Amino acid sequence: MSLRFFFRTSFWVVVCFVGQIGAAELPIETRSAIDALVTRTLAESLVPSASIAIVKDGQLAYAKAYGLARLEPAVPATESMRYKIASNSKQMTAAAILRLVEMRKLSLDDTVAGFFPELTRARDITVRQLLSHTSGYADYYAPDYLLPYIELPVTPRQIMQKWATQPLDFEPGTRYEYSNTGYVILGQMIEKRTGQSLLAFLRSQFFDRLAMRSVVDVDTDAWSTTDPQGYTRYALGPVRPVKPEGPGWMSAMGELAMTASDLARWNMALADGKLLSAASLRSLTLAVPLRDGTNPRYALGLGVSQTRNGHRRWAHSGIASGFLSININFPDDGVAITVLTNGDGKASSAIASQLEKLLMEPIRNPFAPAALERANALLTGLQKGSYEREWVTDDLAGYFTPQVLSDFSTTLGPLGPLTNMQEVSSGNRGGMARRTYTVNTATQKLSVETYFMADGRLHQFLVSPN
Repeated sequence: MSLRFFFRTSFWVVVCFVGQIGAAELPIETRSAIDALVTRTLAESLVPSASIAIVKDGQLAYAKAYGLARLEPAVPATESMRYKIASNSKQMTAAAILRLVEMRKLSLDDTVAGFFPELTRARDITVRQLLSHTSGYADYYAPDYLLPYIELPVTPRQIMQKWATQPLDFEPGTRYEYSNTGYVILGQMIEKRTGQSLLAFLRSQFFDRLAMRSVVDVDTDAWSTTDPQGYTRYALGPVRPVKPEGPGWMSAMGELAMTASDLARWNMALADGKLLSAASLRSLTLAVPLRDGTNPRYALGLGVSQTRNGHRRWAHSGIASGFLSININFPDDGVAITVLTNGDGKASSAIASQLEKLLMEPIRNPFAPAALERANALLTGLQKGSYEREWVTDDLAGYFTPQVLSDFSTTLGPLGPLTNMQEVSSGNRGGMARRTYTVNTATQKLSVETYFMADGRLHQFLVSPN
């Protein structure tokens, strides 16, 4: 079956609904929108299949597979199929380390020297720096394509001997630079402390408790014809099957494969605080600052940030030969998004970003409408060179000098009436609410940056072209 014929005639869809039906069930219009956007993105990108799982209200609300797991012969993708999650495995390696911290078998401040003294600067590099990609060890698998030697078997110790005995790329703790090498070292630390394989330890501590029964280690477990084939494209060429990495190359940094639903189970348990102690969860999800105080927005095996709409967000991506994964967790909202594909390119990230927009509403602040009304009224007054003194703090009143008021009125007044004023972002700083607005006039769009005090007075009101 040609890929073009496949997309034109019979887009294979295999549906499997999971989780409790009730509060967590997605509305039919939301499910229809999801189906449409995933189907469209796969068709446009030529990625053969995607498996998604969505958590809502802390429950698994929707899981579905789209497209073909294998093209020749055509094998429809199903929700029960495992996909390689690649670097999304890192948060699980990090969780294993934190479990050992809870068991008092190691500390995040232990140095590499206590395990592998032969490695470069072993006395100067900590477990925490390995986890947060701030160690300085060179990344052995930086290119996003299958290097010829990576098709051959390797051992974790061989990776460490070749890449972790070189001079460091930078002084430990001074930069964030993604390094798979650090996670190979961490995996060997775990095996050294437990006497078990990493997967065995993860099963006993986490996966069995969560009924994550689909999980396999792609370095050691066979990948069968019932699993999806990985695919790639060279430039704008046709979709082609691609070889996997040889055994050993994904050790502890990207070795896991599982269903999207099982990764969703991990997301739910992590957000609910059921996997780790409160102290460990804080360590896992708190960004590790550099020596100069810079926030790299990366914690321990997880990217951590806050959206423009104010939602706390834990996320990671993963790439293995022929597979891509995106996993996003909104711990305060009971929402998580998992997208797994058996093709490279931008399809997985495009699907994930569209799902995020569809599922995540801006945080509704009960004071937002009143703040918008006041900002609009203040700007209207400033067009005429005046303002209500009781609406602003003493500092902002001091900012509104005669010169400032003159510039406001002479430049904004001629623009005419204000229309469509909207809040586009919000947050908190210094005990104040930060709100950014856009507003239209007949000839120009403006941006308004504000700070509101708790009593509703404005402490900042800056206007600039948008």
